Amino acid sequence: MAYHDPMRITSGRVESGRIVVEGEPLPDGATVTVLARKADESFELDAASEAELLLSLEQADRGQLIPTAKVLKV
Repeated sequence: MAYHDPMRITSGRVESGRIVVEGEPLPDGATVTVLARKADESFELDAASEAELLLSLEQADRGQLIPTAKVLKV
């Protein structure tokens, strides 16, 4: 299965057991991955890692992807 929609990174919070996304809502049926951190944990990247992440997201948006089976070597 190819992924053709642009990828989006967003933040949110849990309210009454549901995830509330900040900003524009995600479309119905969107597949999401949730990474939950503890309240006192942070996530930081150095400049090189941030640039690599942004480049990877741009490649994904252009459809330049590696099939899951190849990544997992299934």
